[in-house]
Amino acid sequence: MQFASDNTSGMAPEILAALAAANGGHAPSYGAEDGMLRTTALLREIFEAPEAAVCLVATGTAANALSLAVLCPPWSTVFCHEHAHVAEDECGAPEFYTHGARLVPVMGAHGKIAPADLAAAFATTGAGGVHGMQRGAVSLSNVTEAGTVYTPTEIAALTAVARSFELPVHLDGARFANAIAATGASAADMTWRAGVDVLSFGGTKNGCMGVEAVVIFDPAKAWEFELRRKRGGHLFSKHRFLSAQMAAYLEGGLWLRLAGVANAMAGRLAAGLTAVPGLTQKHPVQANMMFPEWPAGTAARAQAAGARFYGWGLPDGREGARLVTSWSTTAGDVDAFLSALAG
Repeated sequence: MQFASDNTSGMAPEILAALAAANGGHAPSYGAEDGMLRTTALLREIFEAPEAAVCLVATGTAANALSLAVLCPPWSTVFCHEHAHVAEDECGAPEFYTHGARLVPVMGAHGKIAPADLAAAFATTGAGGVHGMQRGAVSLSNVTEAGTVYTPTEIAALTAVARSFELPVHLDGARFANAIAATGASAADMTWRAGVDVLSFGGTKNGCMGVEAVVIFDPAKAWEFELRRKRGGHLFSKHRFLSAQMAAYLEGGLWLRLAGVANAMAGRLAAGLTAVPGLTQKHPVQANMMFPEWPAGTAARAQAAGARFYGWGLPDGREGARLVTSWSTTAGDVDAFLSALAG
């Protein structure tokens, strides 16, 4: 009954096997291995982007911060949702790697930014000429931190606003697989066709040990990313252990199958939670994360039975929680949790 995070799950067997296979013999270092060629080819195929550049790092924070660094100069701003991971959970890494760019939070219901609100944020930034911070880039998250999912049409509406101000767009896709599994959209439609310039394509939360791909749809920016990755200490010497994970993750659509399990278990959990007296969902449940609010004492019953999740008190005396399912969540886990809640 582990619902604290999809980070708590282990490796999918296919990823573990790929790492074991990569461990045999010797291979060129720093990304010159054959596995990186295979990884790049697979991502270009999946995204229908034959010219896209691909770089691997080990963490989502590195993927996001380095991506923003190639899009955003130090004297400019990154517009993101007020609860975006880059704003609340990366310890200032975007500001650090951009050498001073400032995050401008944009409010929005259920973790999403509305085009009108983004345009309003643009209008109040950069008006001071040389004396003020300039507009820099937009960072979106899909799946959002509220567990909701942008459709390609919604992303395109936001990138259109960004383009009207000549701003590039980054997409934090730590749970990109879950967003694709939830919408059925193509990877291309969710990214470059919708106006996204750089994607952080997550693997760690969905069955990998630790690997994220930065997919750069404008190859002219690739060399700068590589230099920043090296200078920032994120170029692995034994790079084959990153590409082995990512190639196995992509082969045969494993990334989508794993995300499909996580989403299906979230659907099963959300359906079962409707039977809990007094429970409401703070946000629509659209992928593998949800935020139920329930009467005081509900969490204690589940935790006493061994369930693990994040919870907090609410001003009205009720309790809030975050529940996250993963590729390794089973129907038995879900049903046991629901039984524990029932007491």
